[in-house]
Amino acid sequence: MQPETFTALIVEEIAPKTFARRIGSRNLGDLPAGDLLVRVHYSSLNYKDALSATGNPGVSRKFPHTPGIDAAGEVVECSSGAFTPGQKVIVTSYDLGMNTAGGFGEYIRVPSTWAVPLPAGMNLRESMILGTAGFTAALSVLKLVQAGVQPGDGEILVTGATGGVGSLAVAILAQAGYQVTAATGKASETEFLRSLGATTVVSRDEVVAGAERPLMKERWAGAVDVVGGPMLAAALKSTKARGAVTCCGLVGSPDLPVNVFPFILRGVSLIGIDSAECPMEHRRQTWEKLAGPWKLKNLESTVTEIGLDGLEDQIGAMLKGQTRGRILVKVKA
Repeated sequence: MQPETFTALIVEEIAPKTFARRIGSRNLGDLPAGDLLVRVHYSSLNYKDALSATGNPGVSRKFPHTPGIDAAGEVVECSSGAFTPGQKVIVTSYDLGMNTAGGFGEYIRVPSTWAVPLPAGMNLRESMILGTAGFTAALSVLKLVQAGVQPGDGEILVTGATGGVGSLAVAILAQAGYQVTAATGKASETEFLRSLGATTVVSRDEVVAGAERPLMKERWAGAVDVVGGPMLAAALKSTKARGAVTCCGLVGSPDLPVNVFPFILRGVSLIGIDSAECPMEHRRQTWEKLAGPWKLKNLESTVTEIGLDGLEDQIGAMLKGQTRGRILVKVKA
C-alpha cells in the first residue's frame, strides 16, 4: 500500500518570475493522470533539470513542480496491464520533469507508453548513471553505425566531451571499437577522458582553427556534437568524404554558421538526434545495446552520487559549467 504523501524536490514561484526550491512533501493525488505509478529508486541531474529548477519558461511553466527528466524504479500499479507490480522500468524523455512531475520525487505517474522495461544485464542504478545522457549518446553512436561509419574509418570527434552526453559518447564509442578524439575546454580533465577510452584529447581551439574557410582539411570519419554553433560547423567542414556528424545539443549556440560545401562536395551527412520523442522501437533497441554489447566497464568513473538533499549544490554547479560526467540522484532511502 503506497503512502498518501512522498518526499520530493519542489520548485515554487514565490513571486512573478521568482522561484525557490526546497525538499518537502507532495501528495500522490497531486500527480498527473496516467495509467502507470512508479516508485522511483534513482534519477539523474541533467542540464534541462537545472533549467527547470530555476523556473526557465522554455522548460517548465506549471508550478509547484518537481523536475527530473529521468527516473528508474519499480511499478506500483498499472491500470493498462502493460506492466506488472514490482516490474522494474526506465522512464525518460517525453514530458517527464518538464511539466509532468519528474524523477526528483519518490513517485511518478505517467502513461505506460513512456516506460521501457529494464533490460537484462542492467540494474536500476546503472540505468540512471546513463539516463537521458547515456541514451542520447548511444542513439548518436547507433546513428553513426547506421550511416556506415566503421571503427576502421578513422578518428571520431566528440565535442563537449566532459559533459554528461559527451563523456558517455566517448566511453560508448571506445567500447564499440572506435578511435575517439575528445574535444574539451578543460585541459585538466585529460586523464579523465583518457580513462573513458579517448585515444586523443584536443582543445576546442584546435577543432575550430581554420573554420573561417569554406572547407577545412579532412580529419574526422564522423563526429558526435553536443555543442552546436561554430563547433558543429567546424566538425562538418573537417569531416571526411561520406562521413557523418550527429547533433544533439546547443550549449554553444543554436545557430549553425556553415555553408553547403561539406554536403555537396564531400557528401557529409548531418544527423539530428531527438531523444525526447524517439520511437519506442528505437528506444528499446538502444537500451538493449547499452545493457549488452555497449555495456560500459568504466561506468562508475563517470558518476557523482547524491541524494535529494544534494541537488541544490549540484544544480548551481551545473549552471556554472562546473560539473563533469554524470550526477546520479538516489531517491529511494
